Amino acid sequence: MPHNNNLYPSSKRAWFTVSILLMAYVLSFIDRQILNLLVEPIRRDLEISDTQMSLLMGLSFAVFYTIAGIPLGRIADSKSRRGLIGAGVFVWSLMTAACGLAQQYWHFILCRIGVGAGEAALSPSAYSLIADSFPADKRATAISVYAMGIYLGAGLAFLLGGMVVTFASAQGAIVVPVLGLVRPWQMIFLILGAVGVAFCLFLFLIKEPTRKGIGAGVAVPLKDVGAYLLSIRKTVICHNFGFACLSFASYGASAWIPTFFIRNHGLTAGEVGVYYGTIVMIAGSMGIVFGGRLADFLARRGYTDSNMRVGLLSAILTIPCNVVFLLSDLNLVWALMFFNVFTVAMPFGVAPAAIQEVMPNSMRGQASAIYLFTITLIGLGIGPTAVAMVTDYVFMDDNAVRYSIFWVATVITLGAVVLLWMGLKPYREARQTLARWGEKQEGQPA
Repeated sequence: MPHNNNLYPSSKRAWFTVSILLMAYVLSFIDRQILNLLVEPIRRDLEISDTQMSLLMGLSFAVFYTIAGIPLGRIADSKSRRGLIGAGVFVWSLMTAACGLAQQYWHFILCRIGVGAGEAALSPSAYSLIADSFPADKRATAISVYAMGIYLGAGLAFLLGGMVVTFASAQGAIVVPVLGLVRPWQMIFLILGAVGVAFCLFLFLIKEPTRKGIGAGVAVPLKDVGAYLLSIRKTVICHNFGFACLSFASYGASAWIPTFFIRNHGLTAGEVGVYYGTIVMIAGSMGIVFGGRLADFLARRGYTDSNMRVGLLSAILTIPCNVVFLLSDLNLVWALMFFNVFTVAMPFGVAPAAIQEVMPNSMRGQASAIYLFTITLIGLGIGPTAVAMVTDYVFMDDNAVRYSIFWVATVITLGAVVLLWMGLKPYREARQTLARWGEKQEGQPA
């Protein structure tokens, strides 16, 4: 169905923009998640513990991702979003390559900080571009397709990681001109960095849409952004922290699921990469797009809180699926893992789509950055370390990682159910607040 050409780009142009942004997101998640399947070789070579490894996976990346995100979100609300994304891709790709040169733990920490700071430029700008490319009743689906990059990227990371580990066991370290002796896990970071730098050229194919919706083209002082967020604070708190709980469970579990298969089911890293990576790509992509389609379906039937409802539904469905970590039959584990990944993926397209529906256009990038700040710091920053610390300090047994994943994921998902349920009514009220804000702006003299 064609877009209204007076307001939005053609459907073909809009989906082309989404496809380029999706590729950027896939690259970012490969760079972000590749560590999850390289736990054992990196632990061995750097002589570090599970907890130290979790800091590489999560906190070192998340802290600077979140710190850089909010000022970059403000830039996205007024400057070239395409240019900002290009700069971010270039920076995180260079820092990914630098990870491949790390010889000591602190070197690796610094490089992961750089990857996080670079990736912070992508999603606030991407959400804003997509919101200005699609009408409201198609927006959740479009943002969910972009957000498929989470699962396509993570799945490819597992597949690539599995190939590297298999290659390493057969070949060992290799000699590279100029760089000298390079371990196989370091080589993959060097290759990913080079691919990312080359990808920057594709971003020139994006044509920026005009800014649309309530507040488009209005210069908003920072204090007014804060005042507006305070006026819908119940929505902001329930939305951001509710989805952050789901992010905590997702990142905490996915960081250690490969290790769970290796330690508790005796699989090799190569086998986990192929089997689990395939499930993540297929079930995760299906789940996140299903969530967006369901939200748009509900929106067309008059549910003004459809995005929040889908988030709540996904949390409720995920809890019984977490029993997968306690099962012993590997065939049953693989079958239930498909549904676990599907339900876990459902909310991560509708969550940013929900923000676009309650914020003026000139505040969307900043509000998206605050959302990403919250879910990344709590989810990626704490989730993997929480699971590791329960394994190290509560069960004090490496093989108890299955119980750590189960309890951490289940308890925090229950928290998400409570927060998202509490947020339904405030979210509906926030949409009315936006409409009143727009009427007030229209009534002011130019």
